[in-house]
Amino acid sequence: MADSADLSAPSRPATARFEKRKEAVLAAAIEVLNKEGLKGMTLADVAARVDLTTTSVTYYYRRKELLAVDCFLHGLRRLEAMVETAGAQDELAGRIGALLDEHLALQTRVRGRAEPPLTIFSDVRALSDEHRAPVAEAYRALFDKVQALFAAPGYFHLDRLARSARAHMLLEQLYWSSAWLSRYDVEDFPRLRARMFDVLCKGLAAPGRGFEPTPLAIAPRPIDVGGGDAASETFLRAATPLINERSYRGASVSAITGRLNLTKGAFYHHMEAKDDIVVACFDRTFEVIRATQEAALTGAADQWQALSSSVASLVARQAEPDGLLLRFSALQALPEAMRASAVWRADRVSQRFASMIADGAADGSIRPVDPFLAAQMVSAAVNAAADLIAWTDGLTPEKVTDVYARPALMGLLVS
Repeated sequence: MADSADLSAPSRPATARFEKRKEAVLAAAIEVLNKEGLKGMTLADVAARVDLTTTSVTYYYRRKELLAVDCFLHGLRRLEAMVETAGAQDELAGRIGALLDEHLALQTRVRGRAEPPLTIFSDVRALSDEHRAPVAEAYRALFDKVQALFAAPGYFHLDRLARSARAHMLLEQLYWSSAWLSRYDVEDFPRLRARMFDVLCKGLAAPGRGFEPTPLAIAPRPIDVGGGDAASETFLRAATPLINERSYRGASVSAITGRLNLTKGAFYHHMEAKDDIVVACFDRTFEVIRATQEAALTGAADQWQALSSSVASLVARQAEPDGLLLRFSALQALPEAMRASAVWRADRVSQRFASMIADGAADGSIRPVDPFLAAQMVSAAVNAAADLIAWTDGLTPEKVTDVYARPALMGLLVS
């Protein structure tokens, strides 16, 4: 891994005062990056949080991109330390539990302002190739260690693809929980730890139920954008992966039209502004999820069948050409006016899963669990499938259903 210090600041004497002020700059930058995304983060915003001038911040970091790289590396080092601690346990269940303990301990320190928040990694791909390289290397080292957690007694038969899928899912639960944990007091964390551990390890199916999702015929309502013609749909399909990769600010009109080998004029012939297509991408993602949930509920024998069929269908869909859904992490960098509506709709998606889970506990097809927490974890697993499929070659709809959707719902301890 490249040393982040080599990337960040001019050569300065490593005095205690210098290091303390640099840590303060980094902590402030993590908060700005998490709120505004890479494109929205400025050195001026960071400087204002630590009562410095912008010029003073450049004493520690010459450019914004170098500061962002250190933010990402800082977050990865914290996660790596947690994973190494968890890896000291012999059994897989113990490793998962220890990782949850470390994560919630960190969140407790963050809540008490003893440490900065964990860096949100959704904008890593918005970095240039030069600046992304050391972050990608550090992430790969972290991911390899998370995969190694699943090389435990009773699970040595899992191949690399199965370990990768479970590692991806486990990491995503940590990332996603940073958002919904804000709804609870730290005094609730021990209960939440027990409930997360229960869902992660044992899944949601009632005893004796298997994972046999029903194929669904999905008929989403058309999205009214740019006249609703075929060209507009083409722009949506091009914009969705770009927003996933580069966030709202990074997915420029030039980037969208460049991917289609079209001119900006062709774009503006169908759209009035970039915001129109960003809103439309969110609208289509929410509509696909709604339609899938509705199709699963129609005619299902019970709520477990409805839940497993909807999740399997949404995960498998993203392995199809043009089936990608917009990552909810893209909400991070949306302008405030757009973000509020999108967050509200994302909550509705989770609430519908929560209703399935609560009703399934009532009809006996789903284990009694915390419906809100379990729904957040299901939403995280569905949403994270986009990234898993993007960087895993040859992951067909059939394979992703077995190696990813099945342990997401049956538990990471399923063999």
